Amino acid sequence: MRLRRLKAPAFLPVAYYHCVSRVVDRQFVLGEEEKDKLIEYMRTYERFGGLRVISYCIMSNHFHILVEVPQRPDSAALPDDAGLVAKVRGCLGDKLANDLEWQLELHREQGNTSAAEELRERWFGRMWDISAFMKVLKQRFTQWFNGKHARRGTLWEDRFRSVLVEGKGQALRAMAAYIDLNPVRAKICDDPKDYRWCGYAEAVAGGNEAREAVAFLAALNPHGGMRPESAAAVKSKEALRRWRCHLFGIPENEIREKEEASKCEMAAVYRDRIPREKALEVLARGGKLSQADYLRCKVRYFSDGAVIGGKAFVDEMFSAFRERFGPKRKDGARPVRGLRGESKDDLLFNFRQLRTRVFG
Repeated sequence: MRLRRLKAPAFLPVAYYHCVSRVVDRQFVLGEEEKDKLIEYMRTYERFGGLRVISYCIMSNHFHILVEVPQRPDSAALPDDAGLVAKVRGCLGDKLANDLEWQLELHREQGNTSAAEELRERWFGRMWDISAFMKVLKQRFTQWFNGKHARRGTLWEDRFRSVLVEGKGQALRAMAAYIDLNPVRAKICDDPKDYRWCGYAEAVAGGNEAREAVAFLAALNPHGGMRPESAAAVKSKEALRRWRCHLFGIPENEIREKEEASKCEMAAVYRDRIPREKALEVLARGGKLSQADYLRCKVRYFSDGAVIGGKAFVDEMFSAFRERFGPKRKDGARPVRGLRGESKDDLLFNFRQLRTRVFG
C-alpha cells in the first residue's frame, strides 16, 4: 500500500517542497511553446493558491519546482464571500468568478448557510496546499497540451515526487541552486541565465516574481534567519549578483574583485572547476566535494530523500512522522553522502540511506 504524501506538520508555519514530475515514458515533448505555457499556468496557480515559487526549471520531459507553502489561515482570517470571488476573478478569470458569485448569492438568499460554506471550503481546499497546487497545474496543462496536439489520456508519469526542505538557508539555498543548475548538468548551457525556463534566467530577464524569490534566497543566512538586511532591502542587481556567486560557488567578495579586475564571465570561472566526470569519480570512491562541485552532479537525495535539511530538522520530522517507520529505527537523520562541509552546520541530512544510483 502506497504511503500518503509526506506533508509538513502543523507546527511549521511555512513549508518548502521540491516537486518533480515527469512526462509519461520520459518522452521529450515539452518544446518552447509548451514550456512557456507551463510557466504561465504555474504563475497563475501560484497566485491563486497563496504560495510562492522559490525556484523552478522546466526541461523537455520533466520539471522541478521549489514551492513555499504557508499554513492555511485560521477560519476568522479567511476572505469573506466578496473577497473569495475577487481572488478567483483576479487569478482565474470572470467566468469562474461569476459562477461562484451567483452560487454563493443563491445559497445565502435561500438561507442555506451549510451549502455556502461547503462551496467556500471546496475553493479554500485548493489553496495553501502543495498537492492541490500540483494537481491543478498538471491537469490544466494536460488539457491544453492534449487540445493542442490532438491527443487523449494522461501526460504525466504516476504522481509527482516531493521532498520536504528545511526553511533555513543551507538546505533551501542548496536545493534552489540544484534546480537552477539543471540545464548545466544536462549540458544544455554553461550558464543557467542562458536557459530561459528556469527561475534564475527569469530573474535575470526582469521577471518580478522570480526577482523577489532571488532576493529572498540572497538574503538568507546559510544556517538560519536572514542577513542583517531583509529580502525586501536587497536591491535586484545586488541580489542577482549574490545568487550568481552562490550558483557558481565563488565567494561574493572574490567574484566582485575578479569582475572589476578582468571583466571575466562567471561561466568561465565555473568551467575552471574540476570536471563533472572527475567529480563523479571522487564520489564513486567515497570522497567528498564542495557544494559547488556537488551540485553539478545529479544527486538522488534532492529528489528522493523525502526530507532534507540539518540533522535537528530531519530528526524533528522523524518524530512527527514516527508511525511511518519500523520500531527498530531510532532516529531519522541520514547523512547526505559526498558533500564536504567546513563545520557540522554545513552538513545536510535526509530520511533515506540511498545505496544505488545516488550520483550521476
